[in-house]
Amino acid sequence: MKAFEATSAGEMPRWRCVDRGRPQPGRGQVLVRLKAASLNYRDLLFSDGRHGFPVAPPGRVPLSDGAGEVVEVGPGVDRVAPGDRVAGLFAQSWFGGSHSREGRENTLAGALDGVLSEYRAFDQHGLVKLPEHLSFDEGATLPCAALTAWNALYGLVPLRSGQTVLALGTGGVSLFAVQFAKAAGARVIVTSSSDAKLGRVRELGADDVINYARHPDWSAEVLRLTGGQGVDHVIEVGGAGTLPQSIRCAAPGGIVSIIGMLAGGESIDPMSILSANCILRGVLVGSREMFQAMNRTIEFHRIRPAIDKVFEFDRANEALAYLDRGAHVGKVVIRIGGEA
Repeated sequence: MKAFEATSAGEMPRWRCVDRGRPQPGRGQVLVRLKAASLNYRDLLFSDGRHGFPVAPPGRVPLSDGAGEVVEVGPGVDRVAPGDRVAGLFAQSWFGGSHSREGRENTLAGALDGVLSEYRAFDQHGLVKLPEHLSFDEGATLPCAALTAWNALYGLVPLRSGQTVLALGTGGVSLFAVQFAKAAGARVIVTSSSDAKLGRVRELGADDVINYARHPDWSAEVLRLTGGQGVDHVIEVGGAGTLPQSIRCAAPGGIVSIIGMLAGGESIDPMSILSANCILRGVLVGSREMFQAMNRTIEFHRIRPAIDKVFEFDRANEALAYLDRGAHVGKVVIRIGGEA
């Protein structure tokens, strides 16, 4: 079978296509013919060591988010069957409850090989079934970006109808947050430096948009839009560079979910958190239990992920370079099996 592997640090292209033996499922394992994979900012971090992240070791199969069809099962498998359409869990051993250290370490394209290959063997417990109305391309966007947005909105204090959500930027996590919040009957505010991107998020349901290039003090604009009340949930993907303003945007008791680190910046003054009376919470994807709850909502509301561009398997390195340029609105997908 064909698979991509990480190359040595500094070597270009970042991934090389190789021939590997097709895996055989053992007891409790499932062989999945992968049809699509999607990219996350995390993949750039591991490809060149950004923000101090370790570079993926040579030979590691990249990408954590994939979807495909079960083609063979090993002895003792009773959760899935051949023909099932499935996606893999990002944290293969996080099934429910609080995130354990084991769950953090047992991740695809981290400690384990990822999904940028034609076939992969999974433990049956590391899979979830896809919503019926989604294509494989769409299903491949769910494991990280969608589940992170779901955890941010529902993992600690569940979002309620009539509340307000602020999503920074127009990446995959933020766009899923827009869609989940609108399905819940919440008001959504989105920031970006691009009017074109803000037009796209309006199509997805954003109620208010802020161009932070024109409004560098965008937290003041958020407070103006909310009558000085602030927002109940902030999808914070910028990191230290945007966190001070995100804290200022939060309503008393509001939750700032820290997800990304796209913007550099200085350390945070703890007094600002105390003054805002808000909750800062780090969010690292989610459990299988959360994934299944999210899929029920996606299915009920017929939510379709926002996909910016699809690349064919042999153009995987082009897909990574495209993500790096930052012009996308929504998810970047690599089609593996030749069908959507």
